[in-house]
Amino acid sequence: MRLPWVFQGCSAFNQQTPQTVSERRYLMKKVLRTEWYDKTVKALQINGKGERTQQAYARAVRQLIEFSGKDPNLITEQELQDYFLHRRNVTEWSPNTLKICYCGIRFFFEHVIRRDWHIFDILRAQPEKRLPCVLSRSEVYSVPGSVRTSHNYAFLKTVYSCGLRLQEALHLQVSDIDSSRMMIHVHRGKGARDRFVPLPGETLILLRRYWASHRNPVLIFPALGRNMKGGPSADTPMAGDSVQGAFRQAKASAGIKKRRVSVHTLRHSYATHLLEAGVNLRVIQKYLGHAQLETTMIYLHLTQKGHEDAYSIINDVMKGF
Repeated sequence: MRLPWVFQGCSAFNQQTPQTVSERRYLMKKVLRTEWYDKTVKALQINGKGERTQQAYARAVRQLIEFSGKDPNLITEQELQDYFLHRRNVTEWSPNTLKICYCGIRFFFEHVIRRDWHIFDILRAQPEKRLPCVLSRSEVYSVPGSVRTSHNYAFLKTVYSCGLRLQEALHLQVSDIDSSRMMIHVHRGKGARDRFVPLPGETLILLRRYWASHRNPVLIFPALGRNMKGGPSADTPMAGDSVQGAFRQAKASAGIKKRRVSVHTLRHSYATHLLEAGVNLRVIQKYLGHAQLETTMIYLHLTQKGHEDAYSIINDVMKGF
């Protein structure tokens, strides 16, 4: 069987041909990274894409090359079309996953491989119309109470009370806390946009108490290590996977049965609860870091308060009609 292009002439294969699927996959990823990864990332950086977007787009191209086993220069427009149809109809990727796949591969072929193909003009991923799940205030409060460790407790409380994304909270630094203005400076959020979000007084007290337990000079949520003592010298934040795992356990312990609930649900709940409390939608947009108001308007569908108020007003207006 002929080896894929990325393995031909590869020193790793000259030394030992991989025997198992896992070995082949490992070496393929290793060689792919050296063959095209640098060019792709450089083009993405020049284009101003954020780090998370760079990772997602690069992953989409890697999946294509692994699937085809061919030099990207040899992939035809028809083969690319077949690949997209396979991901849509066979593996049944979600619309959001397909959108990342389309955008990443399109960027790669247009700006790195330099292809001007008609297929890129007709690519569309049907947008998902599902509403995000939202927890009630009592459900939100029950989650941290079911967390077993202090670092996950402090983390989840901060995510909800400040409406942060998972990665934004993980990379919070000591210098981001402005206690005089009671604000948090969120650096390079989604879309590489900075913003300030209000810092509740109780959250500030919690963060100070938690930071005193490790006193890392830079990070608020440093990686603690297996012995839970690596916080003071860690130069990387704690792992997002471990936080998600702790959240799932806490959710189960709290008896929450709702579907599609994750750490990000706390951010949706934050926005919905602010809206129900009377905070202006434009202000919520600013706190969440949304570029478009339409993105924030989804929370109008997640609350009944406006409908209840409207019913009461309409009832009063129509009296005696």
